[in-house]
Amino acid sequence: MIIETLQAVMIKNSIITAFVFVAVVMWVSYWLSDKLTRGHVHGSAIAIALGLLIAYVGGAFTGGSKGIADIPVLTGVGILGGAMFRDFAIVATAFGADLDSISKAGWVGAMSVILGVVISFIVGVVVAVLFGYKDAVSISTIGAGAATYIVGPVTGTALGAQSDVIALSVAAGLVKSVLVMIGTPFVAKSVGLDNPLSAMIYGGLMGTTSGVAGGLAATDPKLVPYGAMTATFYTGVGCLLAPSLLFMVVRFFTG
Repeated sequence: MIIETLQAVMIKNSIITAFVFVAVVMWVSYWLSDKLTRGHVHGSAIAIALGLLIAYVGGAFTGGSKGIADIPVLTGVGILGGAMFRDFAIVATAFGADLDSISKAGWVGAMSVILGVVISFIVGVVVAVLFGYKDAVSISTIGAGAATYIVGPVTGTALGAQSDVIALSVAAGLVKSVLVMIGTPFVAKSVGLDNPLSAMIYGGLMGTTSGVAGGLAATDPKLVPYGAMTATFYTGVGCLLAPSLLFMVVRFFTG
């Protein structure tokens, strides 16, 4: 009786339940980061890996298509993973940045965003071709996914790509996010990642907001808003360029 009542309350308050569930996952992730890696692997990277694992297990357990959100008690997780909360989280990471420091980036910061999108797209295109894809839509979608896991599905949806190609683009973006998150603390000193200007350029080149934010948090938390600022613009620029100009370039070369 108590379990049924508790289950009913959790289903009725699905958003609150989802926040508690995510909080527990984050707590476990940061605990593992501290105890097992001594902070070398950021908690956010572990949280992403755990999230993917939980989503797979949830989908396999229920036989559904929404991962852990197919479990009635955790339906609120699907809302947290929706576009509204996603975009809110991305924009929120930029709060706390100093406008004077942002203005100092100037054209260098802007160029880093454009270069970051184009270079990531080219790398993704090369990988797609090596995997045997020959049509412009699939190649562009995977190339966009190499930019970020948000740009990939946006581009794939706009171009009418198949669902498996869109899923592959998301996977490419997630791999990049985790690699940036883990690798940033190790390369920070060698690339001079110790001030707001370098953080903004780094965020513009890497682009993945979650990866840059997590990596900078493990390097110097004060740099997170600056890197996240340009990384957020990177996502917007990628969503504009990938399904339009960059797609036309790919279509030109693929015929």
